[in-house]
Amino acid sequence: MLDAARRLVSPSVRSDVPPFMVMDVIAAAGRIEAAGGRVVHMEVGQPAAAAPQTAIAAARAALGAGPLRYTETLGIPSLRARIARFYAETWQVPVAPERVVVTTGSSAGFILAFLAMFEPGDRVAIASPGYPPYRHILSALGCEPVLIETTADTRWTITGDMLRAAHARTPLAGVLVASPANPTGTMMTPQALADLVHVAEGEGIRVISDEIYHGLDYAVPAETAARISERAVIINSFSKYFCMTGWRIGWMVVPDTLVRPIERLQQNLAISVPTLSQIAAEAAFEGCAEMEQVKHGYERNRLILVDGLPKAGLEKFLPVDGAFYLYADVSRFTDDSLDFCKRMLEEIHVAVTPGVDFDPLRGRHFVRISYAGSAADMSEAVERIGGWLGKR
Repeated sequence: MLDAARRLVSPSVRSDVPPFMVMDVIAAAGRIEAAGGRVVHMEVGQPAAAAPQTAIAAARAALGAGPLRYTETLGIPSLRARIARFYAETWQVPVAPERVVVTTGSSAGFILAFLAMFEPGDRVAIASPGYPPYRHILSALGCEPVLIETTADTRWTITGDMLRAAHARTPLAGVLVASPANPTGTMMTPQALADLVHVAEGEGIRVISDEIYHGLDYAVPAETAARISERAVIINSFSKYFCMTGWRIGWMVVPDTLVRPIERLQQNLAISVPTLSQIAAEAAFEGCAEMEQVKHGYERNRLILVDGLPKAGLEKFLPVDGAFYLYADVSRFTDDSLDFCKRMLEEIHVAVTPGVDFDPLRGRHFVRISYAGSAADMSEAVERIGGWLGKR
Protein backbone atom coordinates (compact mmCIF):
# COMPACT_ATOMS: atom_id res chain seq x y z
CA MET A 1 0.00 0.00 0.00
CA LEU A 2 2.82 2.40 0.91
CA ASP A 3 4.63 1.68 -2.39
CA ALA A 4 1.44 2.31 -4.33
CA ALA A 5 0.95 5.62 -2.54
CA ARG A 6 4.50 6.69 -3.34
CA ARG A 7 3.99 5.95 -7.00
CA LEU A 8 0.98 8.26 -7.01
CA VAL A 9 3.13 11.26 -6.06
CA SER A 10 6.45 10.35 -7.69
CA PRO A 11 7.66 12.74 -10.41
CA SER A 12 7.92 11.69 -14.03
CA VAL A 13 11.23 10.72 -15.57
CA ARG A 14 10.92 13.57 -18.08
CA SER A 15 10.81 16.10 -15.23
CA ASP A 16 14.27 15.01 -14.08
CA VAL A 17 16.13 17.79 -15.86
CA PRO A 18 19.12 19.61 -14.35
CA PRO A 19 18.47 22.92 -12.61
CA PHE A 20 19.17 26.20 -14.36
CA MET A 21 22.07 27.06 -12.04
CA VAL A 22 21.90 30.79 -12.53
CA MET A 23 18.61 30.75 -10.62
CA ASP A 24 20.36 28.97 -7.73
CA VAL A 25 23.03 31.70 -7.75
CA ILE A 26 20.30 34.35 -7.58
CA ALA A 27 18.77 32.59 -4.58
CA ALA A 28 22.13 32.39 -2.78
CA ALA A 29 22.78 36.09 -3.48
CA GLY A 30 19.34 36.89 -2.12
CA ARG A 31 20.18 35.21 1.19
CA ILE A 32 23.31 37.34 1.52
CA GLU A 33 21.31 40.49 0.83
CA ALA A 34 18.64 39.45 3.33
CA ALA A 35 21.39 39.28 5.94
CA GLY A 36 22.50 42.82 5.11
CA GLY A 37 25.27 42.20 2.59
CA ARG A 38 25.68 44.11 -0.67
CA VAL A 39 25.99 41.85 -3.71
CA VAL A 40 27.20 42.99 -7.12
CA HIS A 41 24.89 41.08 -9.45
CA MET A 42 26.61 39.81 -12.59
CA GLU A 43 24.96 36.39 -12.69
CA VAL A 44 21.81 36.94 -14.70
CA GLY A 45 20.91 38.54 -18.02
CA GLN A 46 18.64 41.05 -16.34
CA PRO A 47 18.74 44.60 -17.74
CA ALA A 48 19.04 47.18 -15.02
CA ALA A 49 16.93 49.65 -17.02
CA ALA A 50 13.15 49.70 -17.13
CA ALA A 51 10.95 49.07 -20.13
CA PRO A 52 10.59 51.97 -22.58
CA GLN A 53 8.41 54.78 -21.30
CA THR A 54 6.19 54.31 -24.35
CA ALA A 55 5.46 50.74 -23.21
CA ILE A 56 4.78 51.77 -19.62
CA ALA A 57 2.44 54.56 -20.72
CA ALA A 58 0.52 52.20 -23.00
CA ALA A 59 0.13 49.67 -20.19
CA ARG A 60 -1.15 52.32 -17.79
CA ALA A 61 -3.67 53.51 -20.33
CA ALA A 62 -4.85 49.95 -20.96
CA LEU A 63 -5.34 49.32 -17.23
CA GLY A 64 -7.69 52.28 -17.04
CA ALA A 65 -9.59 51.50 -20.23
CA GLY A 66 -11.58 48.49 -19.08
CA PRO A 67 -11.25 44.72 -18.73
CA LEU A 68 -8.20 42.95 -20.13
CA ARG A 69 -9.63 40.01 -22.02
CA TYR A 70 -8.19 37.08 -23.94
CA THR A 71 -6.69 38.01 -27.29
CA GLU A 72 -6.40 35.98 -30.45
CA THR A 73 -4.20 32.95 -29.79
CA LEU A 74 -1.48 34.06 -32.23
CA GLY A 75 -1.44 37.57 -30.80
CA ILE A 76 -3.11 40.95 -31.22
CA PRO A 77 -3.18 41.59 -35.00
CA SER A 78 -1.72 45.09 -34.69
CA LEU A 79 1.24 43.73 -32.69
CA ARG A 80 1.87 40.98 -35.23
CA ALA A 81 1.79 43.60 -37.99
CA ARG A 82 4.19 45.84 -36.05
CA ILE A 83 6.65 42.98 -35.58
CA ALA A 84 6.46 42.22 -39.31
CA ARG A 85 7.18 45.89 -40.02
CA PHE A 86 10.22 45.68 -37.74
CA TYR A 87 11.83 43.20 -40.16
CA ALA A 88 11.16 45.46 -43.11
CA GLU A 89 12.58 48.50 -41.32
CA THR A 90 15.63 46.79 -39.79
CA TRP A 91 16.70 44.28 -42.44
CA GLN A 92 14.53 45.14 -45.46
CA VAL A 93 13.07 41.65 -45.22
CA PRO A 94 9.38 41.21 -46.10
CA VAL A 95 7.63 39.15 -43.42
CA ALA A 96 3.90 38.56 -43.64
CA PRO A 97 2.12 39.34 -40.33
CA GLU A 98 0.36 36.00 -40.70
CA ARG A 99 3.71 34.27 -40.09
CA VAL A 100 4.26 36.06 -36.77
CA VAL A 101 3.31 34.29 -33.51
CA VAL A 102 3.31 36.20 -30.23
CA THR A 103 4.53 34.09 -27.30
CA THR A 104 4.92 34.26 -23.53
CA GLY A 105 8.58 35.14 -23.70
CA SER A 106 11.09 33.33 -25.85
CA SER A 107 10.85 30.34 -23.49
CA ALA A 108 7.35 29.56 -24.72
CA GLY A 109 8.61 30.04 -28.26
CA PHE A 110 11.17 27.26 -27.80
CA ILE A 111 8.55 24.90 -26.38
CA LEU A 112 6.17 25.62 -29.26
CA ALA A 113 8.92 25.27 -31.85
CA PHE A 114 10.20 21.98 -30.47
CA LEU A 115 6.69 20.53 -30.22
CA ALA A 116 5.71 21.65 -33.72
CA MET A 117 8.95 20.67 -35.47
CA PHE A 118 10.21 17.49 -33.81
CA GLU A 119 9.06 14.02 -32.78
CA PRO A 120 10.16 12.20 -29.60
CA GLY A 121 13.58 10.75 -30.21
CA ASP A 122 14.60 13.38 -32.77
CA ARG A 123 18.16 14.65 -32.44
CA VAL A 124 18.70 18.42 -32.38
CA ALA A 125 22.16 20.01 -32.57
CA ILE A 126 23.09 22.91 -30.32
CA ALA A 127 26.40 24.66 -29.71
CA SER A 128 28.39 24.01 -26.58
CA PRO A 129 28.74 26.22 -24.62
CA GLY A 130 25.10 27.19 -24.96
CA TYR A 131 21.95 28.26 -23.13
CA PRO A 132 21.03 25.39 -20.74
CA PRO A 133 17.22 25.38 -21.23
CA TYR A 134 17.74 24.46 -24.91
CA ARG A 135 18.88 21.00 -23.96
CA HIS A 136 16.71 20.72 -20.84
CA ILE A 137 13.47 21.50 -22.71
CA LEU A 138 14.41 19.18 -25.56
CA SER A 139 15.08 16.38 -23.07
CA ALA A 140 11.82 16.98 -21.22
CA LEU A 141 9.95 16.71 -24.54
CA GLY A 142 11.63 13.43 -25.38
CA CYS A 143 14.11 14.76 -27.93
CA GLU A 144 17.86 14.28 -27.83
CA PRO A 145 20.05 17.39 -27.62
CA VAL A 146 23.31 16.88 -29.51
CA LEU A 147 26.11 19.10 -28.21
CA ILE A 148 28.59 20.26 -30.84
CA GLU A 149 31.73 21.51 -29.12
CA THR A 150 32.85 24.86 -30.54
CA THR A 151 36.37 26.27 -30.49
CA ALA A 152 38.29 29.46 -31.08
CA ASP A 153 39.05 28.25 -34.63
CA THR A 154 35.38 28.79 -35.56
CA ARG A 155 34.86 31.76 -33.24
CA TRP A 156 32.89 29.51 -30.88
CA THR A 157 30.07 28.86 -33.34
CA ILE A 158 28.85 25.84 -35.29
CA THR A 159 29.99 25.79 -38.92
CA GLY A 160 28.36 24.07 -41.85
CA ASP A 161 31.19 21.52 -41.94
CA MET A 162 30.73 20.72 -38.25
CA LEU A 163 27.00 20.28 -38.74
CA ARG A 164 27.46 18.07 -41.80
CA ALA A 165 29.95 15.87 -39.92
CA ALA A 166 27.60 15.46 -36.94
CA HIS A 167 24.72 14.61 -39.27
CA ALA A 168 26.84 12.00 -41.06
CA ARG A 169 27.61 10.26 -37.76
CA THR A 170 23.94 10.02 -36.72
CA PRO A 171 21.16 11.89 -38.55
CA LEU A 172 19.94 15.17 -37.09
CA ALA A 173 16.39 16.51 -37.29
CA GLY A 174 17.26 20.08 -36.36
CA VAL A 175 19.87 22.63 -35.38
CA LEU A 176 19.47 25.62 -33.06
CA VAL A 177 21.82 28.58 -33.41
CA ALA A 178 22.11 31.86 -31.51
CA SER A 179 23.89 35.06 -32.49
CA PRO A 180 24.69 36.92 -30.28
CA ALA A 181 25.03 33.81 -28.15
CA ASN A 182 24.45 33.12 -24.49
CA PRO A 183 26.75 32.60 -22.53
CA THR A 184 29.59 33.69 -24.78
CA GLY A 185 28.37 36.95 -26.28
CA THR A 186 30.03 35.89 -29.55
CA MET A 187 28.35 36.40 -32.92
CA MET A 188 28.23 34.76 -36.32
CA THR A 189 29.01 36.88 -39.34
CA PRO A 190 26.16 37.12 -41.87
CA GLN A 191 28.11 34.84 -44.19
CA ALA A 192 28.71 32.25 -41.46
CA LEU A 193 25.01 32.16 -40.60
CA ALA A 194 24.03 31.89 -44.26
CA ASP A 195 26.50 29.04 -44.82
CA LEU A 196 25.14 27.13 -41.84
CA VAL A 197 21.51 27.58 -42.87
CA HIS A 198 22.23 26.47 -46.43
CA VAL A 199 24.12 23.37 -45.29
CA ALA A 200 21.36 22.48 -42.83
CA GLU A 201 18.57 22.81 -45.35
CA GLY A 202 20.58 20.96 -47.96
CA GLU A 203 20.86 18.05 -45.53
CA GLY A 204 17.17 18.20 -44.57
CA ILE A 205 17.91 19.64 -41.12
CA ARG A 206 15.41 22.15 -39.73
CA VAL A 207 16.80 25.46 -38.45
CA ILE A 208 15.81 27.45 -35.37
CA SER A 209 17.51 30.83 -34.93
CA ASP A 210 17.52 32.34 -31.44
CA GLU A 211 17.69 36.09 -32.01
CA ILE A 212 16.68 37.42 -28.59
CA TYR A 213 19.87 39.50 -28.25
CA HIS A 214 19.44 41.24 -31.58
CA GLY A 215 19.93 44.96 -31.20
CA LEU A 216 22.73 44.37 -28.70
CA ASP A 217 25.59 44.04 -31.17
CA TYR A 218 28.91 45.86 -30.90
CA ALA A 219 31.41 44.09 -33.19
CA VAL A 220 29.36 43.33 -36.31
CA PRO A 221 25.68 43.90 -37.19
CA ALA A 222 23.44 41.00 -36.20
CA GLU A 223 21.93 39.08 -39.11
CA THR A 224 18.48 37.52 -39.06
CA ALA A 225 17.90 34.06 -40.50
CA ALA A 226 14.65 35.48 -41.90
CA ARG A 227 16.73 37.13 -44.62
CA ILE A 228 18.29 33.79 -45.55
CA SER A 229 15.34 31.41 -45.54
CA GLU A 230 11.56 31.47 -45.09
CA ARG A 231 11.83 27.89 -43.81
CA ALA A 232 13.85 28.82 -40.72
CA VAL A 233 12.01 29.42 -37.45
CA ILE A 234 12.99 32.70 -35.76
CA ILE A 235 12.58 33.22 -32.02
CA ASN A 236 12.91 36.67 -30.48
CA SER A 237 11.85 38.50 -27.35
CA PHE A 238 11.19 41.91 -25.85
CA SER A 239 13.16 40.86 -22.73
CA LYS A 240 16.67 41.93 -23.62
CA TYR A 241 16.92 44.91 -26.00
CA PHE A 242 13.60 46.34 -24.75
CA CYS A 243 14.35 45.55 -21.07
CA MET A 244 11.01 43.77 -20.57
CA THR A 245 12.07 40.53 -18.86
CA GLY A 246 9.22 40.46 -16.34
CA TRP A 247 6.59 41.24 -18.93
CA ARG A 248 7.16 37.76 -20.43
CA ILE A 249 6.52 38.63 -24.06
CA GLY A 250 8.25 37.37 -27.19
CA TRP A 251 7.57 36.28 -30.73
CA MET A 252 8.28 33.77 -33.47
CA VAL A 253 8.46 34.04 -37.24
CA VAL A 254 7.52 30.67 -38.69
CA PRO A 255 6.94 29.05 -42.11
CA ASP A 256 3.35 29.11 -43.36
CA THR A 257 3.01 25.38 -42.79
CA LEU A 258 3.70 25.72 -39.05
CA VAL A 259 1.32 28.60 -38.30
CA ARG A 260 -1.79 26.48 -37.73
CA PRO A 261 0.00 23.68 -35.79
CA ILE A 262 1.57 26.26 -33.47
CA GLU A 263 -1.78 28.01 -33.11
CA ARG A 264 -3.40 24.74 -32.04
CA LEU A 265 -0.62 24.10 -29.53
CA GLN A 266 -0.85 27.59 -28.05
CA GLN A 267 -4.66 27.37 -27.87
CA ASN A 268 -4.29 24.35 -25.61
CA LEU A 269 -1.17 25.31 -23.67
CA ALA A 270 -1.87 28.98 -22.98
CA ILE A 271 -5.10 30.10 -24.73
CA SER A 272 -3.40 33.42 -25.42
CA VAL A 273 -0.50 35.62 -24.32
CA PRO A 274 -1.07 38.20 -21.52
CA THR A 275 -2.98 41.10 -23.03
CA LEU A 276 -1.31 43.86 -21.05
CA SER A 277 2.15 42.70 -22.12
CA GLN A 278 1.10 42.62 -25.77
CA ILE A 279 -0.20 46.18 -25.61
CA ALA A 280 3.02 47.36 -23.97
CA ALA A 281 5.16 45.43 -26.46
CA GLU A 282 3.57 47.11 -29.46
CA ALA A 283 4.27 50.52 -27.93
CA ALA A 284 7.85 49.50 -27.08
CA PHE A 285 8.87 49.81 -30.72
CA GLU A 286 8.31 53.56 -30.42
CA GLY A 287 10.84 53.69 -27.58
CA CYS A 288 13.91 52.60 -29.56
CA ALA A 289 15.71 55.91 -29.05
CA GLU A 290 15.49 55.36 -25.29
CA MET A 291 16.70 51.77 -25.67
CA GLU A 292 19.68 52.89 -27.75
CA GLN A 293 20.84 54.94 -24.78
CA VAL A 294 20.59 51.82 -22.64
CA LYS A 295 22.65 49.96 -25.23
CA HIS A 296 25.35 52.64 -25.01
CA GLY A 297 25.48 51.90 -21.29
CA TYR A 298 26.17 48.23 -22.03
CA GLU A 299 28.94 49.30 -24.37
CA ARG A 300 30.53 51.33 -21.57
CA ASN A 301 30.21 48.38 -19.21
CA ARG A 302 31.77 46.11 -21.80
CA LEU A 303 34.79 48.36 -22.08
CA ILE A 304 35.19 48.50 -18.28
CA LEU A 305 35.37 44.69 -18.14
CA VAL A 306 37.46 44.18 -21.27
CA ASP A 307 39.98 46.68 -19.93
CA GLY A 308 39.74 45.86 -16.23
CA LEU A 309 39.41 42.09 -15.95
CA PRO A 310 42.85 41.29 -17.44
CA LYS A 311 44.39 43.62 -14.86
CA ALA A 312 42.36 41.84 -12.17
CA GLY A 313 43.70 38.45 -13.26
CA LEU A 314 41.16 37.20 -15.80
CA GLU A 315 43.16 37.64 -18.97
CA LYS A 316 41.39 35.10 -21.19
CA PHE A 317 37.82 35.38 -22.42
CA LEU A 318 35.89 34.72 -25.61
CA PRO A 319 35.17 37.47 -28.17
CA VAL A 320 32.81 39.98 -26.56
CA ASP A 321 30.76 40.75 -29.66
CA GLY A 322 27.22 41.30 -28.41
CA ALA A 323 24.47 40.62 -25.86
CA PHE A 324 25.76 41.60 -22.38
CA TYR A 325 27.90 38.62 -21.44
CA LEU A 326 31.59 37.90 -21.07
CA TYR A 327 32.69 34.25 -20.87
CA ALA A 328 35.93 34.12 -18.92
CA ASP A 329 38.50 31.33 -18.59
CA VAL A 330 39.28 30.69 -14.91
CA SER A 331 41.40 27.55 -15.42
CA ARG A 332 44.40 29.41 -13.99
CA PHE A 333 42.62 29.43 -10.63
CA THR A 334 40.36 26.37 -10.57
CA ASP A 335 39.04 23.30 -12.33
CA ASP A 336 35.70 23.62 -10.51
CA SER A 337 33.83 26.72 -11.66
CA LEU A 338 30.84 25.92 -9.44
CA ASP A 339 32.98 26.02 -6.30
CA PHE A 340 34.84 29.08 -7.66
CA CYS A 341 31.55 30.99 -8.07
CA LYS A 342 30.32 29.92 -4.62
CA ARG A 343 33.47 31.21 -2.99
CA MET A 344 33.45 34.44 -5.00
CA LEU A 345 29.90 35.10 -3.83
CA GLU A 346 30.56 34.18 -0.21
CA GLU A 347 33.90 35.96 0.14
CA ILE A 348 33.56 39.14 -1.92
CA HIS A 349 29.81 39.20 -2.70
CA VAL A 350 30.18 39.20 -6.48
CA ALA A 351 27.67 36.91 -8.19
CA VAL A 352 28.64 35.27 -11.49
CA THR A 353 27.46 32.01 -13.08
CA PRO A 354 29.54 28.82 -13.34
CA GLY A 355 30.34 27.64 -16.83
CA VAL A 356 29.10 24.12 -16.04
CA ASP A 357 25.62 25.55 -16.45
CA PHE A 358 26.37 26.13 -20.14
CA ASP A 359 28.91 23.43 -20.99
CA PRO A 360 28.85 20.13 -19.07
CA LEU A 361 32.28 19.16 -20.44
CA ARG A 362 34.54 22.22 -20.43
CA GLY A 363 32.45 24.57 -18.35
CA ARG A 364 34.33 23.75 -15.16
CA HIS A 365 37.04 26.10 -16.46
CA PHE A 366 34.75 29.06 -17.29
CA VAL A 367 32.39 31.57 -15.70
CA ARG A 368 29.81 33.82 -17.32
CA ILE A 369 29.80 37.46 -16.31
CA SER A 370 26.83 39.66 -17.16
CA TYR A 371 27.41 43.36 -17.71
CA ALA A 372 23.74 44.34 -17.87
CA GLY A 373 24.01 46.37 -14.64
CA SER A 374 25.41 49.82 -13.90
CA ALA A 375 28.87 51.12 -14.76
CA ALA A 376 29.51 51.69 -11.05
CA ASP A 377 28.78 48.02 -10.36
CA MET A 378 31.13 46.94 -13.13
CA SER A 379 33.98 49.02 -11.73
CA GLU A 380 33.31 47.82 -8.19
CA ALA A 381 33.24 44.19 -9.34
CA VAL A 382 36.57 44.52 -11.14
CA GLU A 383 38.12 45.99 -8.02
CA ARG A 384 36.71 43.27 -5.75
CA ILE A 385 37.73 40.47 -8.13
CA GLY A 386 41.24 41.88 -8.53
CA GLY A 387 41.77 42.03 -4.79
CA TRP A 388 40.37 38.52 -4.32
CA LEU A 389 42.37 36.87 -7.08
CA GLY A 390 45.49 38.73 -6.05
CA LYS A 391 45.46 36.84 -2.75
CA ARG A 392 45.20 33.43 -4.42
